[in-house]
Amino acid sequence: MSLVIVTYVPDGIVMASDSRQSITIEAKSPDGTELPKIETINSDSVYKSFLLSREDKGGNKYFEVGISSFGQDLLGGVSIASHIKHFAEQDLVDADDVASIPKKLVSFFKSRFPTADTGFHVAGYKKDGKRSIPYVYYSHVAKNILEQRKNTNIEGNLIYGASWSGMIDVISGLINPVVTTDQEGKQRVIKNAIPIVWDAMPLQDAIDFSIFAIRTTIDTIRFQARPKNVGGPVDVLVITPDGARWIQRKELKAI
Repeated sequence: MSLVIVTYVPDGIVMASDSRQSITIEAKSPDGTELPKIETINSDSVYKSFLLSREDKGGNKYFEVGISSFGQDLLGGVSIASHIKHFAEQDLVDADDVASIPKKLVSFFKSRFPTADTGFHVAGYKKDGKRSIPYVYYSHVAKNILEQRKNTNIEGNLIYGASWSGMIDVISGLINPVVTTDQEGKQRVIKNAIPIVWDAMPLQDAIDFSIFAIRTTIDTIRFQARPKNVGGPVDVLVITPDGARWIQRKELKAI
């Protein structure tokens, strides 16, 4: 499990993710009896957000695309980070951009791990004449969701907001309305949501919100009787029409 969030506001896109990797250990006793499965924390240093880029011969970057992964992290005994690196090396071509990568990304994993419970947020900008257009996509391997665009409405107009995946119940309970179904099968709102004005949110507030969503989840599940599947440092990537940069990211170091 994970928690990844992409927050898209007029000034840019923020992608944030936690760093925890949980694994389930299966074992048998010497007589062959299956022992209870044990879920444990394997690492708090896993990368779940990535920046893909391409440069021309002059060193100018002509696309920068962010990817955040959630769900199963070890596929074939190899981390998503390693698979993403191989995808970038083997499958990306000069003509690719944020609009083509989500479908190619799912196809890459689908051909190798068709039932993987792994999903992605993919975000970046694409030029339309002189204008930079933001794109935010949701994709999932097992669900065969190739390129579900999140930052447009049904009329195709740009919208602003946030999308999160993984262990989402904590932040969803804080931000979204709570709806229940009565005995007649009708849905009723039992807690209204106070709106967030995404259209007026500055980029710094989008960064703060993204970190808040993950930190609040980590702090909440600490006290709850449930698996601690979100944790570790929070990596934050910001993408604007002017380029992409890491606001914070884990660094390798000696203990």
